Amino acid sequence: MKRRHFLSSSIALGAFAALWRSPLVSAGLLQESKSNRGNHRGNAGSSPKAKGIKKVIKTNEEWKRILTPEQYDVTRQKGTEAPFSSPLNEIYEQGIFECVACELPIFSSKAKFDSGTGWPSFYQPIAKENVREEVDNSLSETRNEVLCARCDSHLGHVFNDGPRPTGLRYCMNGVALKFVKK
Repeated sequence: MKRRHFLSSSIALGAFAALWRSPLVSAGLLQESKSNRGNHRGNAGSSPKAKGIKKVIKTNEEWKRILTPEQYDVTRQKGTEAPFSSPLNEIYEQGIFECVACELPIFSSKAKFDSGTGWPSFYQPIAKENVREEVDNSLSETRNEVLCARCDSHLGHVFNDGPRPTGLRYCMNGVALKFVKK
């Protein structure tokens, strides 16, 4: 009985391997994989394009020409600015905080609050579809990274210890945002 099971399993595995190498199957899977990029936790089943947000795609060299070295490090290399270093911490005027790389409106000053962490903090984005989240395991704890839905810039992280009405704290790198007074 064991030999019969071994033989049937081997045949099935061989057939799968042969199909996988088939140009039609592998090309179809590759195309499906490419079309599903951008579907991450928090936006499962939808892409920014489906929400009406046109993606901005640039090479690293193009981003380096547009952004300052500090902005490039944070937005493209997932760096973190020093706490209490952002002038955006002191802004309490009415306006919008945009992605520094593509100018997509991300947060309203109405959702800004002082979290005491040293980074600009907000309890909700202007529109949920303007940001996307990915699981970040780069440190000893698992965090939820927040990215711009248009250009994939790293903005910061979101935590479940914020104020009402959402209970969320979007802890952002000030260098990844720019303030536009309204």
